[in-house]
Amino acid sequence: MKYMLLIYSGGAAGDFEAWMDYDKSVKEAGVYVSGESLTDVAQATTVRVDGAERVVTDGPFAETREVLGGYYVLDVPDKETALDWAARCPGSWEGGAVVLRECEVYG
Repeated sequence: MKYMLLIYSGGAAGDFEAWMDYDKSVKEAGVYVSGESLTDVAQATTVRVDGAERVVTDGPFAETREVLGGYYVLDVPDKETALDWAARCPGSWEGGAVVLRECEVYG
């Protein structure tokens, strides 16, 4: 089962060494599928379609203290294992949050 861990930060990126350790551990465990850090939210662009018109806005669509800072996709046997990896993720510590979503398989 593949799960996406969406990493929301309260503004602090956390301890770089902890992130490197976590990244290494998911890869060594063989559960890593993909993952990326995202650029600063100030560099975001929002796209909406209103009727047939594309509306492009610089920046995020909502002001919030928590921002999506990155993600991991992990391939694990079950949800409980995914929850364990989410709790080990530095993004879930000290005011951050990791939102766990199962990847849908079609066909």
